[in-house]
Amino acid sequence: MLYREWMEEWLELYVKGSSSERTYKKYRKEAVKYILPALGEYDVNALTALRLQRFSSALSESGLSPGSVNGIVAVLKTSLRKGAVLGVIERQYSEAIVRPRLRAGGVTCFSKAEQKKIETYILASNQPRLLGILLCLYSGLRIGELLALTWEDVDMKKGTLTVSKSCHDMWVDGRYRKVLDATKTLSSERAIPFPKQILSCIRGMKRAATGEYVVEGRSEYGAEVRTYQRTFSRLLKRLGIAHRGFHSLRHTFATRALEVGMDVKTLSEILEHRNPMGTLKRYAHSLMEHKTEMMNKLGRIFVTE
Repeated sequence: MLYREWMEEWLELYVKGSSSERTYKKYRKEAVKYILPALGEYDVNALTALRLQRFSSALSESGLSPGSVNGIVAVLKTSLRKGAVLGVIERQYSEAIVRPRLRAGGVTCFSKAEQKKIETYILASNQPRLLGILLCLYSGLRIGELLALTWEDVDMKKGTLTVSKSCHDMWVDGRYRKVLDATKTLSSERAIPFPKQILSCIRGMKRAATGEYVVEGRSEYGAEVRTYQRTFSRLLKRLGIAHRGFHSLRHTFATRALEVGMDVKTLSEILEHRNPMGTLKRYAHSLMEHKTEMMNKLGRIFVTE
C-alpha cells in the first residue's frame, strides 16, 4: 500500500470520527501540503528511519518554525503508529525522528496598573459585551470558551461557570462564521467558581441579555471570535495600552492568581493544565513585579546606619 492511500484511510476512518472538525481539517491540510508531496508515493514499508529524518530536517530548513515542524511531524508519527497497530505497516520508525527543539515561549500579561485601567473603563462604559473581558480576567477562559458560553452554563446560586464547549471561526459560504465545537480536550470540560466580587457584573450582563449567549453579537449565535478580538484590540488602543493578544487575559489571570497565593494545583485545574508543575514553570518567570515587591519587603530588615 502506498503511504498516500494509508493517509487517506487514516484521516477518514480514525481522525474524522474521533476528533473535532477543526482538528480533522488541520491534519488534512498538513498532510496534503507537506507530508504527501514528499512521502506519499512511497510504499508504507519503505518509510525508513533515514527517510523520515530527511523529511523532518527538510521541513526545518524550509523556514518553518519549530512549532510548525513539530505539528506536521506529529501528524506523520500518529498515522504511522496507527498503521503499525493495525498491521498495515510491518514496522514503523517514527520514534527515531529527531525534531527541532522548542524554546519556551514568553508569557505576556498585563501589569496591575494596566489591568486596573482596563477594568475601570469597562465598568464605566455601559457596554455589557465588554464584560466578557472581565470574565476572562477572573476565570482564565480562552476566547473560544468565553464566546461559547450560554446562560445555561452560568449558575448564579453556586457562583460557577460550566465549560463544556468551545467555538472558532470557519470560512463558510464566503465569510468567516462562528462554529461551535467540543472543548480542547476532555479535561477541558470543567466548572470554574468565579469571585463573588464580579457577581454583580455577571448579573448586569444577564439583565441586558437578549439571547442565549453570555457575550452577544450581531447574530443569535453570539459574538464571533475575530470580531471580539478586534473589539479587544480597539479597547487597548483607546486606553493607550500596548497591543497584546486576547490570550494575554488568560496569562494575566494565572499571574494574578499566583501573586495572591493561589496554590498551583488549584490554578492548574482551573486552567485545565495536565501537570501543575508545568503551570508553575510557565508562569513563574512572569512574576517579576511580585518578586520585586517581596524582595523589597525582605530588604526592610536590612540594618542601615
